[in-house]
Amino acid sequence: LCFYTTQEQLKKLFSPFGLVTQADLALDPITKRPKGFGFVSFKSEIEAEKALRAMNGRIVSGRLILVELANEK
Repeated sequence: LCFYTTQEQLKKLFSPFGLVTQADLALDPITKRPKGFGFVSFKSEIEAEKALRAMNGRIVSGRLILVELANEK
């Protein structure tokens, strides 16, 4: 993601595919600036898969984004 992307922009970007329950950007712990990636959660797995298929490989704000399913820790 673009380093200037906000959490609200991230949520808005993925909301056409379903109800986004959480959208978080990974931040550098020292500078508190975005690292260029984030995590989006949907109400249902079907919505998440729809977003993955639609958004993976898309150009957003001049950057190619890769969308993958996250593994729970």
